[in-house]
Amino acid sequence: MTDQDQTNERCCCLVIKGGVLSAKTLAIAMRLFLRGGRRVYKSATTHRGKQTIKQLAKDGAKLESIDTKDGNTRAFKRIARKYGLKYAVRKDVSEIPPKYLVFFKSRDIDSMTAAFNEFCAEQLAKTKQKPSIRETFQKMKEKAKAQVREQVRHKEWEPER
Repeated sequence: MTDQDQTNERCCCLVIKGGVLSAKTLAIAMRLFLRGGRRVYKSATTHRGKQTIKQLAKDGAKLESIDTKDGNTRAFKRIARKYGLKYAVRKDVSEIPPKYLVFFKSRDIDSMTAAFNEFCAEQLAKTKQKPSIRETFQKMKEKAKAQVREQVRHKEWEPER
């Protein structure tokens, strides 16, 4: 065997995904790699925030749900991230208007209740501050009708002399 063949046989590839690579992390990874040969070690990835129901039920934990009629999940997402919640949203189209179900693990019920209360309070404050666009539009239509009634012209015909 030549030197090149021996070098090729001794080479291995080790890929580590991480933020900061320290000597300790590298040593642990090398130890795991040498112990397992060519086995691949996947890091245990945990999903955070919005998930599918399948991902949420993966642990076998019991799921709870809250009904909402508002489909504004973007505003809820910000609050859920603040509380560190894992949740899944499902749209129920069997009703008109559609209903949204927010699923979460039953062990997170206290933090979910707090997050949902904050979300509801925020939505209530928004509706109290701004009148709806439809109401504003209706008022403008009435104003326009009133102006048209005042501007009605009466033409009178006078014969020439």
